[in-house]
Amino acid sequence: MKKKLLLTAFSFLVLLGFTACNKLDVIGDKSIISFDAVIKASGNQVTEDSGFGGWSLEAPDKTARLVWSKDYSKTSSLDVFIETDVQPFIDAGLDTSKLPEGMLLGDKIVVGTDMGNDTLTYDGDATPLASYKQIVNLYRGNLKYHATLDHFGIDMTNGNMFEWAKNMATNDKDMVFVLNPQVFIDAGVDPNKVNGWVFAKVETMDAKGKKIQVDKLLKPFDLDGKN
Repeated sequence: MKKKLLLTAFSFLVLLGFTACNKLDVIGDKSIISFDAVIKASGNQVTEDSGFGGWSLEAPDKTARLVWSKDYSKTSSLDVFIETDVQPFIDAGLDTSKLPEGMLLGDKIVVGTDMGNDTLTYDGDATPLASYKQIVNLYRGNLKYHATLDHFGIDMTNGNMFEWAKNMATNDKDMVFVLNPQVFIDAGVDPNKVNGWVFAKVETMDAKGKKIQVDKLLKPFDLDGKN
């Protein structure tokens, strides 16, 4: 009887562990499906960036883009980053000399993250989706789920994100470029006056799982309406 109870308990723990793994993999599986949908909806806005060695997803208004690497061992600095026009920030009061070193490249603001130095290998051709899957497989900690907006996202660190809808059919914000406004405020920007960006309070969770409101600069797009 005791042996039977132990086997039953063990079976329950195995099932519980399997269920937990499945729940954890929702971010992996579902984010791949939804990212693929964004790529397909973006059409020719997704291109190869041969100079960088990766892929570029350009916003419909061409003022921002997401860039991600094919092979981290060949990327000299950032492996995934957001790039956006600096002029709207200058028009809103930005003193570019007060930005952190490396954040301004020419006429672009760049924020992102260095994933590491891994040599990425592929089963078949390297594609934009296949390179995203590498993030899922190797750097799951950089992927987030934003429950309030029903978005997945790539964490660029320091409060910067690229987010996309889990389901574009039920979401009017299919992709969103997200910037932490504080660095710009510290450099003289009035965040309410940055053309093309929305300064807003966004509900998220702190490290303890408590809901909090944080300030963000948002550039959202509805890919169905291309705006």
